Amino acid sequence: MSEKFDCIVVGAGPAGISAATSLAQAGLSCVVLERGEYPGAKNVQGAVLYTRMLAEVLPDFWKDPEAALERPIAEQRVCIATEDSWVQVGYKSQRFTKPPPNCYTIIRVRFDQWYAKKAQEAGAELYCGVMVRDLIRKNGRILGIVTSEGDELSASCVIACDGVNSILAQKAGLRSELRAQEVAMGVKEILALDAAKIEDRFNLEKGEGATIEIFGAVTQGMMGYAFLYTNQETLSLGVGCKLSELQKRRVKPYELLESVKQHPFVRRLVSGSKTLEYSGHLIPEGGFRSIPPLYTDGFLVAGDAAQLVNPAFREGSNLAMTSGKLAAETVIEAKKKGDFSASALSSYKRKLQACYVWKDLYEMRNLESSVEKSPGFLEFYPRLACDLAHLRFSVDGQPKREHFKEALRLVRRRGFFRLARDLWAVRKAAL
Repeated sequence: MSEKFDCIVVGAGPAGISAATSLAQAGLSCVVLERGEYPGAKNVQGAVLYTRMLAEVLPDFWKDPEAALERPIAEQRVCIATEDSWVQVGYKSQRFTKPPPNCYTIIRVRFDQWYAKKAQEAGAELYCGVMVRDLIRKNGRILGIVTSEGDELSASCVIACDGVNSILAQKAGLRSELRAQEVAMGVKEILALDAAKIEDRFNLEKGEGATIEIFGAVTQGMMGYAFLYTNQETLSLGVGCKLSELQKRRVKPYELLESVKQHPFVRRLVSGSKTLEYSGHLIPEGGFRSIPPLYTDGFLVAGDAAQLVNPAFREGSNLAMTSGKLAAETVIEAKKKGDFSASALSSYKRKLQACYVWKDLYEMRNLESSVEKSPGFLEFYPRLACDLAHLRFSVDGQPKREHFKEALRLVRRRGFFRLARDLWAVRKAAL
């Protein structure tokens, strides 16, 4: 291992590998340090991969026969559920699967290893099983890292892509430990199921994929949602809720996932499958207001470590890839100038502000707090949606006018003023 690098990247997830690949492509010396036994060993994400952001790092990646891709997504659905009923809204289009597809499902353990290999092919060094313990400082500037074994590596810049808890961002003084209300606990199972059965149950053509997000009763009134994604011969089934609410209600995540599996909507889709893997992980969900300072002398933060996740739109890996690439571009520019000061690296934040990452997170900054401030929001509205649908499709000998009156009675349970206030708050937060 070399002793001096242009850049040290800590973490071999989408942010770290995007940064490392971009740096290596530009001819800079770069090393990636990953504490897991291999890239992807610690990941839990569903996962959905958006192609645009990856293609900015690896053009035409989908043409690689070794690319660890599962199914191109032809259909995306949202399900609003009570205990015994559900309303579905979906969109399916062949445009989604034309090259390059809009997104794929992936299994992170496989994908991360393939992606890391691409960084190595570009010229980056990768070392796994390495725990970074501390940062090297001189005159207030960060000059490298110290491993748990006491080894020291120096670099002109360190990019922290070490995940939601980001020990390095804390060591750099950019953030403190996250609070329970700023993170979600996600748990997931990989379920083996024959490819033909997947296509039959999800009404898919051969090789196509689908995603489903499920809101309402599956999270027992807590802030969060469940998901079900189709892979080639497996399903990814998971659920995530705010850690603070799980703690408050004393709900065990694995028990919540088991209850999701028993919901009648989910039960049929996963029937006969075999559990291959179970995992759990914290997910940053503090949103825009939890983004820490992103740079200091010789140091940048990207991906989950920077809290760059948009849960309202199921986006994380794409933000990680974009932030990793932009962090690398900032280092490349700093290398040309010979200036790795905080002032020089501040262009990283401006790059994020100029693209979708910052703009989307800013627009969503009040959404979750608006929902949380309205007691019973996540229980009343799913039930209202299902009850109204039940009335619409019931033929029971009653005049339709009586159904309309009953619908008004259902709405009055919340009160017109409160309902208007709820919907206005969500509209204002989301638009």
